[in-house]
Amino acid sequence: MVEKTAGKPRKTPTKSGDAESGKPVLLSGGNPQIAKADGDAPVQAYIAAMPGWKSDVGRRVDTLVARSLPDVRKAVRWNSPFYGVEGKGWFLTVHCFTKYVRVAFLNGASLHPVPPGQSKQAEVRYLDVREDDRIDEEVMTGWIRQAAELPGWVP
Repeated sequence: MVEKTAGKPRKTPTKSGDAESGKPVLLSGGNPQIAKADGDAPVQAYIAAMPGWKSDVGRRVDTLVARSLPDVRKAVRWNSPFYGVEGKGWFLTVHCFTKYVRVAFLNGASLHPVPPGQSKQAEVRYLDVREDDRIDEEVMTGWIRQAAELPGWVP
């Protein structure tokens, strides 16, 4: 979409992306703007829209969750993928920041070992993945399985 201001055209992004380029809008820190929706498709759209190396991190986390929990519930809320268990709530989210991808375990304080990043919210713990970091898949899979067994967050 193009708007005119003071006689000059100005590109205005749409909610689903830049209409002229077909690319999704990236919000602050490179976080993709993806419409709220349930299911795998919006999560895959988010992952595909993650810029550069961050997309690989998103794919890796999504693969580990799906492999660990074949019946996982997926959705995009507040421009972030959410993973949950039907009837128990959400247990994990992913969000892009400028220099890292944040994996948030919504009940992370109850996991063993506890994920390293603290939150202002007592139960939430983070794993911040930077460009050259390697995800310890054994530890991540353990956290995913543990988190899915606990009561999750219900908005």
